[in-house]
Amino acid sequence: MDSDDLGLFGPGSVTWKVHGEPILFVAGLRSLYLQALHPRAMAGVAQNSNYRTDAWGRLIRTATYVATTIYGTTAEAEAAGQRLRTLHARMRATDPFTGEEFRVDDPELLRWVHVAEVESFVSTARRAGLALTDAEVDGYYTEQRRAAALVGLSPTEVPGTADEVDDYYRQVRGDLRMTKEAAETALFLTAPPIPWKLSLPARLGVDLGPPRWAYLGIAGTALGLLPAWARRLYGGLGLPTTALSADLSVRALRLALAALPRRYREGPRQQAAKERAARRTAAAG
Repeated sequence: MDSDDLGLFGPGSVTWKVHGEPILFVAGLRSLYLQALHPRAMAGVAQNSNYRTDAWGRLIRTATYVATTIYGTTAEAEAAGQRLRTLHARMRATDPFTGEEFRVDDPELLRWVHVAEVESFVSTARRAGLALTDAEVDGYYTEQRRAAALVGLSPTEVPGTADEVDDYYRQVRGDLRMTKEAAETALFLTAPPIPWKLSLPARLGVDLGPPRWAYLGIAGTALGLLPAWARRLYGGLGLPTTALSADLSVRALRLALAALPRRYREGPRQQAAKERAARRTAAAG
């Protein structure tokens, strides 16, 4: 294996530019709120996942997978994709309305999750203040077709530009709705259990310490960053954060994160990828 392999993307990609932003943890939460509006996708998660009892563990595993596909070597990214495809291939769920059993790796569901995720990443980064041209946004979507292939999708059937993403959303919106499962998931995402090391002793069983208030602000921002049509589906659920206040909040948070030392802003896979890129540049020079 090439020890300086730069993986599926590399330092010249729009993907590295976007995912170099620590603010994308807000985008990940936004994506989950959006994904919950698809009844079948939500059923697939609810019937095959222990996210309620292991919320933070699942979040860490998802973040690790994304970091591996973005910053890992080609072999690491492909291995991560293979593991995910194998896992999904075993999973089945029941449609909450028709009672029909379906595969979790149904291409339509995989496409929905992929688009909701990548659109959340690039739109959140842009609204937080990352300078991206329209051509770079299109480039990001095109590059992310490589990530779509890892989960088993055909790259040619995944939106590759901003216009194609908009068209896809228009096509799928008729399938989206606020269900009981979506509402319960949104409430859980807004007020998940805080890890015990961060949690303060609660009165009457309710933890309202600083970590809880900080997380509520982040959740409200994520909800406010949703497309207008998605916010309408949620109605008054969640914090009453408008798109404008969400933009202001996410920009302020990005500035605060930028002041942190690099070791807190960049994960180990990102740092390792940058080191490989630097070695390759030095060898070429």
